[in-house]
Amino acid sequence: MSNAAARPNKGLAFDGWSARWYANTTKRDLPEFQALANRIAAELPCGSAVLEVAPGPGYLSIELAKTQRVRVAAVELSASFVEMARASATKQNVEVDFRQGNAAAMPFDGNSFDFIVCRAAFKKFAEPVRALQEMYRVLKPNGQAMIIDLLRDTPLSLVDGYVAGMNLGRLNSFITRRMFRHLVRSAYTEREIRGLIAQTDFQRADISADGIGFEVRLHKEPADVGLSA
Repeated sequence: MSNAAARPNKGLAFDGWSARWYANTTKRDLPEFQALANRIAAELPCGSAVLEVAPGPGYLSIELAKTQRVRVAAVELSASFVEMARASATKQNVEVDFRQGNAAAMPFDGNSFDFIVCRAAFKKFAEPVRALQEMYRVLKPNGQAMIIDLLRDTPLSLVDGYVAGMNLGRLNSFITRRMFRHLVRSAYTEREIRGLIAQTDFQRADISADGIGFEVRLHKEPADVGLSA
């Protein structure tokens, strides 16, 4: 597997004050997390195993667990986020297996999950190809992975409009707008995403653009099993 796609300037975890700021800011997106959790749970059989990669403070994982339709695990690089997520799950009386670990070397056995979701984190992975291959490894045959993230060629006017719709205060709006502009510059184009996927064992990828970002669906076909070491 090629290391050409590794991004040495990526992979830094939110910790301390930055983790707390991020958690407070993204908590405003709770209705979006709830809607996504319901959409994912609705398309899976009851009892399915779901993995969230890089869940941050754990909002989506917790909302998935609240549906009571799926079993949820998550792997997160930041120790601060793992601590926050575990405390939040306990407070809300839901069970999520939050683990600290790297997306490029997940602490799970192969063929463990029916579905994987990674939201707003893929662009920050230091080793995106290895992370994709790990998703492939831990997926069960017929499993799917969903990646949702920003597109690099999104017009900044759309980014600014999205932030304005978040109804933040003046200071938080300024900080969040600057952050989103930086994140867009560090994101991928659709062509680059397809190039990364082509270096893995995934044989099928469906990509759709939506607003300021994209959604990727990756499929692990039964015939693919055994291709990956």
